Amino acid sequence: MSAAKLPSVPAHGAQIPQIGLGTWQLHGDVLARAVEAAAEAGYRHFDTAPRYENEADLGRALAATGLRRDSYFLTTKVWYTDLAAPALLASAEASLERLRVDQVDLLLIHWPSPDVPLSETIEALCEAARRGYARHIGVSNFPARLMEQAIALADRPLVANQCEYHPRLDQSALIETCRRNGMAFIAYSPIGSGHLLADPVIADIAATHGKSPAQIMLRWHLQQGVVAIPRSSSPERIRENIALQDFELSEREMARLFALNARDGRLYNPDWVTSWE
Repeated sequence: MSAAKLPSVPAHGAQIPQIGLGTWQLHGDVLARAVEAAAEAGYRHFDTAPRYENEADLGRALAATGLRRDSYFLTTKVWYTDLAAPALLASAEASLERLRVDQVDLLLIHWPSPDVPLSETIEALCEAARRGYARHIGVSNFPARLMEQAIALADRPLVANQCEYHPRLDQSALIETCRRNGMAFIAYSPIGSGHLLADPVIADIAATHGKSPAQIMLRWHLQQGVVAIPRSSSPERIRENIALQDFELSEREMARLFALNARDGRLYNPDWVTSWE
């Protein structure tokens, strides 16, 4: 199978491939097979985090692909309990060791902390970049107001905000705030963690194009200029999830997908989150 070619989203010097492989809950041989299939299919963007407890597995899997380090975009994160300055820097160093790399392409704050001052966290994140641990830095799960506070505190650009996004969750205001600040928006759970695969509207659009429901939702992200990091352990679905260039959704189809948003559409709302704005 020939490798798929997808565009990248530019953000303050970063070029983030628009489809990446999410790796949450993937470990060991399952992760290795997923990474092998992804590399063969053309994925050049891989996403992990210490919280996933699979950085070492991912590092081994990426080494086994034979991909040159400068040919793929690698993201990891810092967990919200490690956002005090010494802990953040130690977390970033440990991630590099587990991943077997000298530097990640993007280091994110995984979730904001209600207990550590944002100023301390952002200064430490910038210090991680100054030390060469990461080419670029950003945030994850930050609502717009908190993201703008982080931007104001940083002495270098924040290139991305990674958040839950799929047709059931309206993130239009947050996406617009990212664009206004030159940032990429990266969608995790871009197909709703499987909950939307049987939705009749999505199924109808999929039948029209002869595509899978997952491909319809991922194409919806692409046409918005959003980066999406779907997770799958199935080599077949991994190949399918990046095969998005031979069709296009109409304005009406895009609108039908936007209309699926629901007040209770958020899937991830952990106890430590004090506000979504």
